[in-house]
Amino acid sequence: MTGEKTRVEFDAPTSLIERVDTVSEVLDIPRIRLLIDALENKLDELANEETFRRRLSDAYYDGRTDYDTVETILGREEAMRLKLLRASIDQTFAIPELKDDPPSDDTFYDGEVTEWNASSSSELSDSI
Repeated sequence: MTGEKTRVEFDAPTSLIERVDTVSEVLDIPRIRLLIDALENKLDELANEETFRRRLSDAYYDGRTDYDTVETILGREEAMRLKLLRASIDQTFAIPELKDDPPSDDTFYDGEVTEWNASSSSELSDSI
């Protein structure tokens, strides 16, 4: 992963750091490379877990996280899907209202309404 870097300091159990140091020595890589790789692997693993994905999408829908964060973790396609879904959830749909009473059947159908029956439909299909 390239880009801007941020310095992070944290306290960890001595036994854990000793294990990290041993593994980094055996692999002949710097401790920081091992820690970064471990963090990246864990984040990739979480991004593929359904429970985490659901919690992240809930956080996005609730406004506790933003689009860029979701895109960074889940990728552009999944983030866009959540964005479109969120937009559709936020929509308020117009409820149609009639100003007057509905028209009568005669007015609506402009005259006589023919009724469908099976014999007339079979005659129609025979003529086609």
